Parts: sequence; C-alpha cells; structure tokens
Amino acid sequence: MQSTTPAKAGKASSISMALAANRLGIPSVVFFVMTAATPLTVVAGTVTTGYATTGLIGIPVAFIAIGIVLAIFSIGYVAMAPYTANAGAFYAYISRGLSKPLGVGGAWVALVSYCMLQVSLYGGVGVAAAPVLKDWFGVSTPWWVIALIAWAIVAITGIQQVSMNGKILAVLLCCEVAVIVVFSFTDLFHPAHDAVSFSTLSPGNLVGSGVGALFSLAILGFVGFESAVVFSEESKDPKRTVRVATYLAVAIIAILYAFASWTMSVATGPDKIVSDSQNQQLDLLFNLAGQHLGPALVDLGRLLFVTSMLAAMISFHNTTARYMFALGRERVLPAALGRTSRRTGSPIVGSLVQTVVGLVVIAVFALTGLDPLIQLFFWLSTSGGVGILFLLVLTSIGTIVFFARNKAGGENIWQRTVAPIVATVLLLAVTYFAVTNFAQLLGVDPSSPLTWAFPVGFVVIGLAGIVWGLVLRARQPEIYQTIGMGGKRAIANTPVSSTESVVGQ
Repeated sequence: MQSTTPAKAGKASSISMALAANRLGIPSVVFFVMTAATPLTVVAGTVTTGYATTGLIGIPVAFIAIGIVLAIFSIGYVAMAPYTANAGAFYAYISRGLSKPLGVGGAWVALVSYCMLQVSLYGGVGVAAAPVLKDWFGVSTPWWVIALIAWAIVAITGIQQVSMNGKILAVLLCCEVAVIVVFSFTDLFHPAHDAVSFSTLSPGNLVGSGVGALFSLAILGFVGFESAVVFSEESKDPKRTVRVATYLAVAIIAILYAFASWTMSVATGPDKIVSDSQNQQLDLLFNLAGQHLGPALVDLGRLLFVTSMLAAMISFHNTTARYMFALGRERVLPAALGRTSRRTGSPIVGSLVQTVVGLVVIAVFALTGLDPLIQLFFWLSTSGGVGILFLLVLTSIGTIVFFARNKAGGENIWQRTVAPIVATVLLLAVTYFAVTNFAQLLGVDPSSPLTWAFPVGFVVIGLAGIVWGLVLRARQPEIYQTIGMGGKRAIANTPVSSTESVVGQ
C-alpha cells in the first residue's frame, strides 16, 4: 500500500468526514425544526387526544405554558450552541457539560428516540392515507403499501443535498400551516351559541387529576424544536442561525397550537369540546371545517394531514442520520457512519442505515399483523418523545455545569445560570408528569408492562452507552478525547485508513 502524505490525508478527510457547510439559512432550519413537530398532526391528533383522555379543557393554556418553559430552556441552550457546533446536538452538550461517558449514553438515547419517532410515522401515514385513497379513487390499499411508498420517498430525499430537503419541507410546512390557520379562523368566525368563549384560556383549567398527562401531551407536540443545533455545521452563521431558528420555532409552535386548540373549543363550545373529541377523535378538526367550507378544502386538509407526516419523516430521517454521522466521525460508532457523499455532502451511510431500519420495521409490522396506528405510530412516537424529554433535562443540567466551568465568554448570568436552573426545575416537573402518567399517554392499563418498559428501556440504553464510553476511555483514549468535540477535532484524530475510502456520489 502506498504511503499517503499528510496533505493528501487531510484532503481525503475533509471530503469524507465533513458535512456540507454554509447550506442552510434561518428559514431552512426553521422548516426542518417545525416539520419535525408535525403541526397539522398535532392539531388534529394530539389536541383532540388531550381533550378526550384528560377531560380537561386547558390544553390551549398548557401549550402556552410549555412554550414558556422551552423558551427559558432555549436561553441557555442557544448560549452554549457556539461552543458545541456538532451534528450530534445532545451528545455534544452532555459530553462537554457533564462528562464524555454520559455524553455517549445520551447519544445512544437520542439515536434510539429519533429513530423511534421517524419509523413510527410509517404506521401513521399508512393508516391516514388509506381512507383518502379509498374516497378519492375507490382503491383499498393496505397500510404497508402506502408506508413503502413513503419509505422510498424518504430514502431518496435522505441522500440529497440538505438544502433541497429544506425546500421540500418549506412547501409542505407552509401548506399545512395555511390549512391550520384557515380552519382555525373558520372555527372562530362560527362560534357555538353565536358567542366567542375564552373559557379554555383560563389558567384555572390546568387544575385536575389529568393535568400531568395534559402537560406531557403538550410537550410532545414540541418535539423537534431542539434539532436546530443538529444542523449547525451546515448553517450559514451557525451562532445566529441556531439562536433565531430555535426561538422562532418555539414561539410559532406555541402560538399556532394554542390558537388552533382554542378555536376548536370556540366552535364546539367549551362544554362540548371534551365529548366531541371523544366521539370524533382525529375527524373533529375536519368535521368542524366541513360544516362551513367546501369539500375541496376539507379534502385538501386531509391530504396535507398525510403529507405533514411525510414531511416529519424526512426531517427526523435527516436528524437521525446526522446523529449517526457525528458518532461515526468521532468513532464512537463504526467510522463508516461518519462518511458523507462527495456530490451532496449528506451523511450517506447514516442515511442508508436509517433507511434499512425503516424497511425492517415496516416488514415486521406487516408480517406479524401488529396494529400500525396504535402499536407502531402511537406507542413509538409517544415513547420516543419521552426519550427526548429525558435528554432535555440532562442537556439543561449540562448547560449549568458547562458555564460554571467556562466563564470567559460574553454570556450574562441569566444565560449562564438563572435560566438553565429554572428550565431544569420545570423540565424535571414535566418529566415526572410524563413518567407517572405514561400509561395514560399510551392508552393502556396502569398494570401493563408498557408503563415501565419504555422508560426503563431508555435508562438501560443510556447506561450501556455510559459503559461504552468508559471502555473507550480505558482502551482507546485517542478516541475518547475527541468525544463531543465536533468535526475539526474528530477529523484531525481520524487515521488515514478510515478516511481513504470515500463514498462517491
């Protein structure tokens, strides 16, 4: 084998181990973040589920309250972002804030959580699209056929330039947000009893036995807002892009969800929103609009309900692939995962691995006859969201510790200490609500093993990651030292042999 000069090795590394820089502006990152939150799916599904399962009418206020909590969390989160420009966001924050082994454990939990969120949507889109195809074309299509079509679209977009994905998501997101706004104003202009009621906006509605589940459902509607940091390496002016995109996403999501859930109660009347949600479930949003809008607009809304899931699949696929890339680049996972395409700059190996995982999940659920809506979509998406909630708590604590150790920056005490402490306390409370109400979130009996299996599973995965981090510290200290440090440090410490084989597209 011929020797490779340092210059050539550096060139090979920059091609195979780096994401395409300077591709994404603030709007593109916002589109990635908000599509992961699936606004139309949340308004049609999570809102009605919240009303129906808790019996409380305070979900509009719950969205506002959770938006405030996440805005406070974001103060420290974005302040630390310039020190952690890394595609593995939680991984980098926890590694640099708390410890490298904890960072590896957090990375494993993040990888599994985002993967669960992504593959769960194959069940949702299959079930949601089937009746649309039946009504429009008279074709009865098994859910898994639709899921495979969505899988192919995601697979193709996953290996394209990240900027192209941003444009696709921009179109899909703008359409679904437009539908939410039109439907919401239609509800507002046609109130029950000919009077607009503000009853559901009273903070007093957050008092009741189901308030824990209500807060938990509300925060699950925001999952994805944190992913702006994942795209920091590909952003123009990462510091400003991450900061503005995160704040914009939290504000827009909170306002949109609160407004839509309030106007639905205006249209039904506060006294009937719970019973109507229990009886009509996902159809409530479309049935209310159908009373006053033409069938064409309602059909468009149902179609965009399906495409909102497709958009979220693309967003979560990109996020998961970049986590694999970050871990592969630093050789915490196999180095092959840290390779990118020459042509597109996308993390091609990580994308292909996630594509294979999606195909396996679809095949398993199709062959075994498991319920694609409840067991695939609802259980996995809810559980993945709780995994992300655990990581938000660890990240908030890591932010406090990081700034306690590093006081040389220009951050003020509010950014460094006060906001992260307040956010940690509030997030711990929400996490407690989520875990203690997990049976209600999944819709299972409290005695079901599922009430503890998923949360305990995340703890086991995290502990396994911590153990692997300790193994790296003992056996491969050169890899251990680069954990959480991002691209330049990882590439500098990558042997030539792991970067000479470049995936070319």
